Amino acid sequence: MGAGKSTALEALARLGAAVLSTDAVVHELLASAQVRDAVVDRFGEEVAPGGVVDRAAVAAKTFADDADRAWLEGLLWPLVGKRAGAWIREVRGRTPPPRAAVIEVPLLFESGLTDGYDVTIAIVSDEHVRSKRAAGRGHVLPDERSSRQFSQEEKARRATFVVRNDGTREDLERELSSVLDKLAP
Repeated sequence: MGAGKSTALEALARLGAAVLSTDAVVHELLASAQVRDAVVDRFGEEVAPGGVVDRAAVAAKTFADDADRAWLEGLLWPLVGKRAGAWIREVRGRTPPPRAAVIEVPLLFESGLTDGYDVTIAIVSDEHVRSKRAAGRGHVLPDERSSRQFSQEEKARRATFVVRNDGTREDLERELSSVLDKLAP
């Protein structure tokens, strides 16, 4: 949290990559009747006031209970995987092709779903930078979510490429451009 994954995804799009945010896919899924109804059946009407899923209310329930979190992941991850697969097929048919197809997956290493990816990029930054960014979004580090995530060091160890994001957006974009150059010279 706070390392700059979403900012990196925006930069990659500017650099000519096709991009997909699995967070955005989850938000779309939570708005669908099928997923909304399943979430309400599990957690009660209070998580969907007025028929709209309150992501913060669902997060509060799932981050407090491992069984609830596992249930939600079991519901969402297969659906996210289907959407991502369809997106990849669509991207492969684009003319001209993009420089790369990039999917932002916040818990990729933790989920054990890395097999479907040719390369992985870990976006890392110093803790004080991450804390400042998280605070700007109303979060505090460390929190329940962070405690369930691998350390940045572990993510960096597992990744094909590691991009530091402690500087400006321009610095980040230069680093990402270098990675893309290595992938598709």
